[in-house]
Amino acid sequence: MKIAFDGKRFFNNSSGLGNYSRDLVRIMATYFPDNQYFILNNKKSERAKEIVELENVSFLETSKGKLSRQFKMGKDAQNADCDIFHGLSGELPLKWNEKPIKKIVTIHDLIFLRYPEYYSFFDRKIHFWKFKKATAQADLIISISEQTKADIIKFLKVPESKIRVVYQGCHHSFKETQSQDFLNSVQEKYKLPEKFILNVGTIEERKNLLNIVKAIQNTEIPLVVVGKKKEKYFKKVERFITKNKMRNQVFFLENVSMEELAAIYKLAEFFVYPSVFEGFGIPVIEALFSGTAVITSNMSSLPEAGGNDSLYINPNNFEDLKSKISFLWNNESERKRRVEKGLIYAQKFSDENIANELMKVYKETISIS
Repeated sequence: MKIAFDGKRFFNNSSGLGNYSRDLVRIMATYFPDNQYFILNNKKSERAKEIVELENVSFLETSKGKLSRQFKMGKDAQNADCDIFHGLSGELPLKWNEKPIKKIVTIHDLIFLRYPEYYSFFDRKIHFWKFKKATAQADLIISISEQTKADIIKFLKVPESKIRVVYQGCHHSFKETQSQDFLNSVQEKYKLPEKFILNVGTIEERKNLLNIVKAIQNTEIPLVVVGKKKEKYFKKVERFITKNKMRNQVFFLENVSMEELAAIYKLAEFFVYPSVFEGFGIPVIEALFSGTAVITSNMSSLPEAGGNDSLYINPNNFEDLKSKISFLWNNESERKRRVEKGLIYAQKFSDENIANELMKVYKETISIS
């Protein structure tokens, strides 16, 4: 089987959709090496060089021209005799030729429809048009969670029979054992407190960092935050920290490598992720694989990611969050119990399981007449 992937996010995004794209190609190439995998883009970067250089993975440069991703990429995949084209980030090319090829698109979330206040009018219109067009073209649609599947049915009016749920995994760094020396070196490099709680993700309103900061106010619990800053919301958080004299309690990190991030998860007492809404919630999976207990929201897909033994809160109630943080901070045995159960649950998102589920979808797509 020859499978083509839209490589824009694979090469250009350092997190989020980029991680999904790279992990998907890596695990498929590893567990189903007899297939040929083509990553299409207008240029190749050094990112994920180790994946592109696998024997069964090839970079395919798209034809030159304006809007080549929309108008040339699909035809290039057809001309390479690919059996399937998989759009990894909610889009498919607009133009195709007469050669047969099956089409799959992954939809990650429809947050722009559920929470339109977080997006500009123009972005909402463009996203809706692209997603609606892609789901209409696709032979099958991959949803990354049951929550997103329900949203696709509700907002895009797609029949349930056309959607398959295949969960995401996470980068292999979070599944590896790291030496104590490496953990110590990361703690020293970033001047991390001896004990701390952790939050990972873009610092934006939907991720709800401010409620964590409010929840640890008037405590001695340090918070480490890893993620890119959206300036408007970050300034709001920063003003609260400054006003309440918490600068020595909240630590912000950026540009952390995957290996270092995995170490920071392991060093944390537990992970706190009170996001208002997520298509899935990869940081929760990263924490579970790292052996770190989780507090997260009881909304959207997050209970799917966290399983029965994560601790759940109302993300809009910082008093609820405060009590749960205090409970876990003061109960080492409870943290350990949740870590052990969480590691078992996380195997649901192992590379092998995800590869097998994806292969089922590819085979089903090929069989559609």
